[in-house]
Amino acid sequence: MSNRHLARTIAMQTLFSWDFNNKSEKDLDKLISQNFKQFAPKFNDNDFVKTMIYGIVKHLDEIDKNIVKYATEWPLDQITIVDRNVLRIGIYELLFDKDIPAKVAINEAIEIAKTFGSGSSGKFVNGVLGTIYKNIEKTERTKK
Repeated sequence: MSNRHLARTIAMQTLFSWDFNNKSEKDLDKLISQNFKQFAPKFNDNDFVKTMIYGIVKHLDEIDKNIVKYATEWPLDQITIVDRNVLRIGIYELLFDKDIPAKVAINEAIEIAKTFGSGSSGKFVNGVLGTIYKNIEKTERTKK
């Protein structure tokens, strides 16, 4: 498993716990620390995880608006906690982290969804993120 894949997995597990426990920001550092100790005690890219998690929290309203806009059949609170947070990671990387290629962000999110979600999670995440990506591409072509 690559370092970045492991980092995204730790981010998803942290966001899952955070979301499950009513989104208390004061608990984020504790949750991140616990997940590093439990799942990757020798991990050396902590900053990537922290930057991602705090970036998602900072842009949560905009990220969640995109989920609502592009997952039209599913109200946000009816999307499983795993799928919702995998989408948050993917959308954050697509919209706010210009160092991550869009296709990498989408593929990583799909793999995490397949690992931690239900049998249909990968397809669901692929559909939502793929539509957002197409919309980004269309917007960029229009600007040019």
